[in-house]
Amino acid sequence: MYVGALTAPFGRESFESVVQWAGSVGLSALEVAAGPGSQHIDPAKVTKEEASRINELVARHNVKISSLAYYANLLDPERKQQVVDHLKRTIQAARTLGLDVVCTMAGMPVAGKDRNRTITEDFAPLFRPIAKFAADHGIKLAFENWTATNIRGLDNWDRVFTEVPDANVGLNYDPSHLYWQDIDYLWAIEHFASRIFHVHAKDTEVKRHRVRYVGNQDGGGWWRYCIPGYGGIHWGELVAHLKSNGYDGVLSIEHEDGLLGREEGFIKGMKHLQQFI
Repeated sequence: MYVGALTAPFGRESFESVVQWAGSVGLSALEVAAGPGSQHIDPAKVTKEEASRINELVARHNVKISSLAYYANLLDPERKQQVVDHLKRTIQAARTLGLDVVCTMAGMPVAGKDRNRTITEDFAPLFRPIAKFAADHGIKLAFENWTATNIRGLDNWDRVFTEVPDANVGLNYDPSHLYWQDIDYLWAIEHFASRIFHVHAKDTEVKRHRVRYVGNQDGGGWWRYCIPGYGGIHWGELVAHLKSNGYDGVLSIEHEDGLLGREEGFIKGMKHLQQFI
């Protein structure tokens, strides 16, 4: 197991500078933002020659790419085809780069439908051919379980894998979203072990004094995302569960902690996680 970082907070920095910085501080991998026109990796520009240049760059700085990341709503009624087309370009770029994982999202609930109904009626018919396309390219698709998307609860996870059972469809497992919902993030590892292809290392602080005052139905203010080690998740236990269930991949830090600077947060998170791996 090794520690990496999602490059999104460095959106205004060149990919070369991000790689150089990551290698200099001891990060082992990068989950590279690959949206349309991205200055990190733009899938539309990944030729064989460009892939060779990128792979030489990361190798020179003792860093590797854990995945390409394209987080967009597949079920956006106004942009659906654009999102699907770019996801396919990202899959093709990942193959050209010699990668095996693309991180993405399972779409947002459709207006007037709950998540499970959306998964069955809208997500699955759209996604089945994408899953096959990815499998044909040797790529695994990993959905981040962000609460706003269709895979908020574990019942939604089960529904996705029932409707699209392809072995290359799985999770970018993020415990931070489970923690504040009071979902057992360790049991989720055991139950979905074969579906965990990538891991987001993000913590959550639950402000218990605030919950006692406003309850857990308030729209916000009683919890916040933070760097690993600054919230309530027990990372030693989590890493042990991942290891015992066969996961030996990246712990990719997703920095959404407003109390720590960009570089500071990544470095503190990396140091906290390294003691457990």
